[in-house]
Amino acid sequence: MKYMSMFDKIDLHLIRVLHTVLTERSVSRAALRLGMYQPAVSAALKRLRELAGDPLLVRSGSGMVPTVAGLRMIEPAADILRSAEVLFSDARSFDPATARHRFSLAASDYLDPLFLPQLVAQIKSQAPHCLIDIHPLSRDSDYRNHLAQGDVDVVIGNWSQPPEDLHLGRLFGDEVVCLVSQQHPAARRGWDVEAWLGAEHIAPTPTHPGARGFIDDHLAALGLARNITARCPHFGLIPAMVAGSLLVLTTGRQYCDRFTGVLPVKVLPSPVEFPRMMYYQLWHERTHAAKAGRWLREQIKSVAASLKRPDADH
Repeated sequence: MKYMSMFDKIDLHLIRVLHTVLTERSVSRAALRLGMYQPAVSAALKRLRELAGDPLLVRSGSGMVPTVAGLRMIEPAADILRSAEVLFSDARSFDPATARHRFSLAASDYLDPLFLPQLVAQIKSQAPHCLIDIHPLSRDSDYRNHLAQGDVDVVIGNWSQPPEDLHLGRLFGDEVVCLVSQQHPAARRGWDVEAWLGAEHIAPTPTHPGARGFIDDHLAALGLARNITARCPHFGLIPAMVAGSLLVLTTGRQYCDRFTGVLPVKVLPSPVEFPRMMYYQLWHERTHAAKAGRWLREQIKSVAASLKRPDADH
């Protein structure tokens, strides 16, 4: 109750006067900066002194200086004013050049390996004061809940059937191929379905217990199962594992093609026909109309388009 009665006596305008008086160290200069009459600023300062139980600003020679209590209030007052501005600014407009916003997204690393680096570079070049948090789509992630609670703004990944309770934007489709070492027997003589199923496969660690993923879901629908002998939660490390072994990675061509020039690997067609892998960005209704959220989704879409192979959607 004590704090409630204090809140009843303080409004945002009073905090603004407090911060301006303490930083200008002058009632007259504060009045000019605030566009107020000096007696009104003096009256507000009197209220502030009564609330604080401290003079806040005292005379020193020909000028004025904040008291110890006044000095302690400068930064908290600034924080309150910044928070109040952020509270409503995103609803009105979003200027990336000046915005101080925190973007949070969860992304699958099955995407083109250049996607996240280029997205971060583009965001930082256009919105230099914004913060970026990138979260993995791990086996422990409940992305629906994270989106609903505001922990994450956007989720990026591939789904054969994206959830219907979220907004979605299609990024690109990709052909399913296989990545093998240049020393793999199939790199020289090819393979059929039986040889491919019997080969040693490496696959990402499931996002949650029982999850099969896009490749194995399709195989199960055909009554087939491949021989997975290795799993790794870090998709970006798998091509190097493939390069030094007889393991087979089956995923999108756009991802695999990025490694053929830097590792001794080769892209082979899959002997099993797969539908195209479809990549989406998902977001919740709570951020659907937000200007900052809309801007972020536009950046994601433009980066995906810039990295897309010319034939990736055909």
